[in-house]
Parts: sequence; C-alpha cells; structure tokens
Amino acid sequence: MRKQRRNYTGQEKVFIIKRHLVDHVAVSDLCDEYNLQPTVFYRWQKEFFENGAAAFEKANGTKKNAEQKRIEQLEAKLQTKNDVLSELLEEHVQLKKDLGVR
Repeated sequence: MRKQRRNYTGQEKVFIIKRHLVDHVAVSDLCDEYNLQPTVFYRWQKEFFENGAAAFEKANGTKKNAEQKRIEQLEAKLQTKNDVLSELLEEHVQLKKDLGVR
C-alpha cells in the first residue's frame, strides 16, 4: 500500500526553505524531518528563487496601474487628435475639388 501524499502549503514550503537558508539546517535533515525527497526540496527552492520578485510586485503594482492609466489616456487623446486631423484633411480635399484647385 502506498503512503498518502502530503500537500504542503506555500507558507510551509517557505518555512522549510527558510530553515535551510537562514538557520543552515542541512537539506538531508529537512528531508528526513518532513519526509521529502531532495529533488522536491530543490524544486521548491528553484521556484522560490524564480518567483521571488513577485513578492515585491504588489508594492509596484499601484505604480504600474497609474502608469498604465496614463498611457491609456494619452493614447485616447492621440486617437482623438488623429480623428480631428483626418476630418480636417477630408474637408480640405473636398474644398479643393469644389474649387477646382489641384
């Protein structure tokens, strides 16, 4: 009969990785204590380092949202100017045609 697989939460995974990195507990000791395979521990550690920047993105998220809104406003303003310019050029071409000017 197989053992039932233990699912660790994100907080538990971070705690285990922290014990290795900060408290200098050996990986083999952690794996024995939590009944983990070393490959699982190293996969968690890799994911932790790859996604570590996400922890700081929340603070920058509001700044990015403000910048995104500003960009959208400027793009809308530019589109309005392009529409007005297009109408003016159409009127200009029509007037030239009406007057017979090339």
